[in-house]
Amino acid sequence: MGYSYIQVETRGHVALITLDRPKALNALSSGLFEDLNRALDEIEANEEIRCTVLTGSAKAFAAGADIKEMQPHSSVTAYMTDLITPWERVSQTRKPIIAAVAGYALGGGCELAMMCDFIIAADTARFGQPEINLGTMPGAGGTQRLTRFVGKSKAMDMCLTGRMMDAEEAERSGLVSRVVPAGELVDTALEVAAKIASMSLPAVMMVKESVNRAYETTLAEGVRFERRLFHSTFGTEDQAEGMQAFIEKRSPNFRHS
Repeated sequence: MGYSYIQVETRGHVALITLDRPKALNALSSGLFEDLNRALDEIEANEEIRCTVLTGSAKAFAAGADIKEMQPHSSVTAYMTDLITPWERVSQTRKPIIAAVAGYALGGGCELAMMCDFIIAADTARFGQPEINLGTMPGAGGTQRLTRFVGKSKAMDMCLTGRMMDAEEAERSGLVSRVVPAGELVDTALEVAAKIASMSLPAVMMVKESVNRAYETTLAEGVRFERRLFHSTFGTEDQAEGMQAFIEKRSPNFRHS
């Protein structure tokens, strides 16, 4: 069964998902998220895929939520249908997912990028939470994840004024991990994903879980959680192979077990 609003390709052990609503600048509709969530479920179940890249077009990663679809809601229907909550599936993937962002990542688009594990930005990227201009506010983590990434002052500035942040400021502020020329964006993201996919998948998943725990708990509890996961790696074949390969000065042959 195909998809209506996204494209999915496999590059070795990497999945490339491209948002595909070009006429709407990849506005995030319920149909798009039905496609995206189904694709993520299939990727999680596929043992051959170990990392995902999520991208949009050169003009827009995603320019925001589909306002025409959202506008008719009342507070009751928004609550009863749990509006936007299905978007969180992106943040719940166990395998790493990289956002490759070019052009506009505004409102829900910025929030979607932040749900990924990290962001690689083209030098054309523009990030923002302009919901205040519509008489509303971010609803998919914009006030929460953005504050954790860039700090209270800058998050307040962006959410209260609706201004956009360019790629250079986003990197400087810690929102994105690196900035590359627009023409190199997808290739760079795929190279990074392939590097991650070459590592031991159990170790990769544990690293992701442990880093995410840093945002959810105290330092002492986070270090304890990290330590237990570290101890557990000594029960894997990949840890034994990795350390033996290091001693023997050769590349490891991970079996992802």
